[in-house]
Amino acid sequence: MDDAMDDGMDEHTAKRSRPLAPWIVLVVAIALGGLFFALASANPSSGATADSPLIGRPAPEATGTLSDGTSFDLSRRKGSWVVLNFFDPDCIPCVQEHPELIEFDADQELLGADGAELYSVIVRGSQDEVEAFFDERGGDWPAIYSEFDDFPVAFGVAAVPETWIIDPSGVVQLRMISKVTAEQLNVILQQYREQYS
Repeated sequence: MDDAMDDGMDEHTAKRSRPLAPWIVLVVAIALGGLFFALASANPSSGATADSPLIGRPAPEATGTLSDGTSFDLSRRKGSWVVLNFFDPDCIPCVQEHPELIEFDADQELLGADGAELYSVIVRGSQDEVEAFFDERGGDWPAIYSEFDDFPVAFGVAAVPETWIIDPSGVVQLRMISKVTAEQLNVILQQYREQYS
């Protein structure tokens, strides 16, 4: 009799657990679908801000050489808004964001003395490669080359593109990772200008 009861209980338990499995699969499928939708609708092309111990502090004493052979000293740029874009001519996101930087640079030139100075800090690539890139795709802002990667190391840049904003007093205000847009940079800079004055 005990065996008959055990058989009956096992059969009853099995019947009750079978309908639960399709529901679990359905819930997992819905959760995964929601995750994929969220990832697909996210905008990976816009730069995200990233924390850094440099934010709110004086910019590192970084030096380099410009394309024409003259030296570049970041500390001598005080009095101007400075935008540093860390760049590699073989980096696909760098290539994709380049038209946005061209637009941003043109927008800043229209502001005259109030416009930000844009610099590309070369992380990888020879001067010939970088100049060929700019010749082919446009853009005429200065490129900074640093011996032994001193400039990228000073800012802790590991991956490109990265864009940094430094205020006229030489203080680092923002670090953005991934691609940026002209509109995004223009809006952020205008907000900083309003707070700064």
